[in-house]
Amino acid sequence: MRLGLSLGYQTAWSTPADHLALAQEADRLGYSVVWAAEAYGSDSPSMLAWMAGQTERIDLGSAVMQIPARTPAMTAMTAATIDALSGGRFRLGLGVSGPQVSEGWHGVRFGKPLARTREFVDIVKMAVARKEVAYDGEFYTLPLPDGPGKALRLGFHPPREHIPIYLAAVGPKNLELAGEIADGWLGVFYAPEFAEEQLASVRAGRVKAGKELAGFDVVPSVPVVVGDDIASCAELVRWYAALYVGGMGSRQQNFYNQLATRMGYGDAAREVQDLYLAKRQRDAAAAVPMEFIDRTSLLGPKERIAERMREYAAAGVTTLSVTLFAADRDSGVQTLRTVAEALDLAGVGE
Repeated sequence: MRLGLSLGYQTAWSTPADHLALAQEADRLGYSVVWAAEAYGSDSPSMLAWMAGQTERIDLGSAVMQIPARTPAMTAMTAATIDALSGGRFRLGLGVSGPQVSEGWHGVRFGKPLARTREFVDIVKMAVARKEVAYDGEFYTLPLPDGPGKALRLGFHPPREHIPIYLAAVGPKNLELAGEIADGWLGVFYAPEFAEEQLASVRAGRVKAGKELAGFDVVPSVPVVVGDDIASCAELVRWYAALYVGGMGSRQQNFYNQLATRMGYGDAAREVQDLYLAKRQRDAAAAVPMEFIDRTSLLGPKERIAERMREYAAAGVTTLSVTLFAADRDSGVQTLRTVAEALDLAGVGE
């Protein structure tokens, strides 16, 4: 199992300099990849291109580049450019986002996200491989049939003809699609105790593609808080869990709430959502079960984190990507070091 660092996106309490310092420390410590995210604030490719020139070995991944935000061709251009800037260190993580952001921010209908994703990935692969891009799909037609457009190919030679593609997936059908058409899966709220059900969907997709699960990168983003008191560590993650389970999406369509329900926390998930949507965020956070937080996070002293890492490795994780819940840059750097030491202690690193 390898280590990754999930930086998320820029917030009111972070700066690009903070994220760069953490990425550089992860690079020095031998982490395999650093991921940058986007929602409706900072974008991921700008951050990754900036870090590409200021890191040496670590891979740079988008977690994610939003499918409704760009055309497939523009996505391929961006991916190939960052891959060239970094000397072949880019990983392209893609996701459909959610209805609120897709339709409210990007003005793109959210319907049929799986079919749209399949077509999008087809075109990206074609473009990065420098094939002539001609496509006749339900969502994308290239070139347009009734105008002067012509089929084109990428105008420069990137370092690789295939850039690893990852899909952010939560539901069973999306997990199956990731297994079928992608090189890896970006997961969230990954609990070793529940992993087999999710990996069964991924495995079904691999079978469709005539492949095995071996070689497919399973990459959950896992909150980490180092400390002696487990309950105190969990408190730092509680608000994050409440936001996703309770407020990320509508009452009718919240993928994270549905995931918590499939994991056996249906009653709590409903309560958290009811409270969050009633603008009682503090009560919603308090309603998140401690067991849910502990199962989906790395909490406690180094030895406990190491033991939990063994469980993640046994549950199929190939890249454990940590999200730092640290007060400042210095404590974040120290957490990165402790996580690396814990992996050595666990004895499951590559």
